[in-house]
Amino acid sequence: MILRGAIAIVLAAQFVTSSPVEKRKVNFGWGSEKIRGVNIGGWLVLEPWITPSIFRNVDQSLGIVDEFTLTQRLPAQAPQILRNHWNSWVNYIDFQKIASSGINVVRIPIGYWAYDNSGAPYIKGAAEYLDAAIDWARGTNPPLKVIIDLHGAPGSQNGYDNSGVKTVNPAWLVDGGAFGPSAQQTLAVLKTISQKYAQPNYQDVVIGIELLNEPQGFRLNRGDLRQFFREGYGRVREVSDTTVVVQDAFDPPQSYNGFLTPQDNNAQNVALDHHYYQVFSDGDVAMQPWQHRQAVCNQASSYRNADKWTFIGEWTGAMTDCAPYLNGYNVGARYDGTYPGSQSHGTCAGKSNIATWDQSFKDDMRGYIEAQLGTFEATTQGWVFWNFKTEEAHEWDFFKLLDNGVFPNPVTARKFGMICSTYN
Repeated sequence: MILRGAIAIVLAAQFVTSSPVEKRKVNFGWGSEKIRGVNIGGWLVLEPWITPSIFRNVDQSLGIVDEFTLTQRLPAQAPQILRNHWNSWVNYIDFQKIASSGINVVRIPIGYWAYDNSGAPYIKGAAEYLDAAIDWARGTNPPLKVIIDLHGAPGSQNGYDNSGVKTVNPAWLVDGGAFGPSAQQTLAVLKTISQKYAQPNYQDVVIGIELLNEPQGFRLNRGDLRQFFREGYGRVREVSDTTVVVQDAFDPPQSYNGFLTPQDNNAQNVALDHHYYQVFSDGDVAMQPWQHRQAVCNQASSYRNADKWTFIGEWTGAMTDCAPYLNGYNVGARYDGTYPGSQSHGTCAGKSNIATWDQSFKDDMRGYIEAQLGTFEATTQGWVFWNFKTEEAHEWDFFKLLDNGVFPNPVTARKFGMICSTYN
């Protein structure tokens, strides 16, 4: 692969271990060991709100709002833009910092185009960096585990820029359902990923393969979606018993009860990923900090009774949607009323810069974070925070929050004690 040549010098400077690490099978305690994780987002799949500088530094008249339009409208420049970003956004030192804080899992999003960009302008090359990340995870002290997350599918599974392309007409599965071209291309990519990373000699570090991030269950034919999940499960099982992760597609986790279980054609080792945010509606951003905390306690019943190993694969300390471009490039925020159709609940000034936060704001956010940590660990397999870092969105930035005493360090520490006395 190109990794050993083109970026070998970069990686050599970042990957520091005292001796070669033996690759051997080590079981992760699914069902008993808590996941305490962080997402490595904005790296192998661009998101404008995580790295706005990439989008600001290109010709604004070209309408570049996601990775698709970047590669489509700047075909000559995009490969170097992406390569520079892949080389610099995360390194081994970051992984060691993550491990030293008590995190034990990193979830790494990657797009289908890293393996098959046919029919689209996307640039290949990201796959070699996933290899580097797995090496880094093995080399940290203590070692990190990895969940590989297929984050974007052909045509987009949800229309969000985090799928690679922002569109009002997501095209995945609409061209023939689970057996149509977009599903088959996705399954072929999952087979490629599985044939490599589900091998036993990766099971010491790769503890799960997530079939697809956030398909829009409320827009898709659910029968087709579940058939896709069955087919994806089969691609992993062709290789090994590595845990298969199904994202709940915005449907209640309990709605998957009985699906891909031992009673369902003897399906084994299946986990369910649920995402939890309180910022994507006017009602959410209108709440006071104490209401955000209370909602965490009250809403646990919406995901706690699934019959699979369930974890919260994305969540945040943010109580506003003020992060620049969070709702799309050049799209405003609900909190300050600049999002179309919203009303103002306050100002976004200073919300994304931790240097401007007073102690009261920091304590409110830490209390909200601790409420989630306690609830997720008490009622599920664990959690994976979104995101490990950002350029400007400090409400979402694990490193910034950790360094400023807002996220517990280590992550098992508590400042406020038990916040939820019951889980309704």
